[in-house]
Amino acid sequence: MADTDTDDDYIYDEESGEWLPASELAAKRATEGLVEVRDAVGNVLADGDAVTLIKDLEVKGAGQTLKQGTLIKSIRLTGDAQEIDCRYPGIKGLVLRAEFVRKR
Repeated sequence: MADTDTDDDYIYDEESGEWLPASELAAKRATEGLVEVRDAVGNVLADGDAVTLIKDLEVKGAGQTLKQGTLIKSIRLTGDAQEIDCRYPGIKGLVLRAEFVRKR
């Protein structure tokens, strides 16, 4: 017979091997999605930050090289701790490694 009491909904968490209250498990999963992205010198990056390149980067597929000191405005985080999504004139879908940029 199934338990129909909605006040104490428990969900099995496969990572911990425990039965957790639904609200606690939802909060745990929400915080897991947050990834901290750091630049070359350890500053935490956020959506909308401006960054500068710390070395010359050859952009594959674009036949172009972005020079050291180039300013990239309004970055977006991708959910990966090492990649940021950027816009730059003449290059579509530019993704840079966080280790090659410094926050302004």
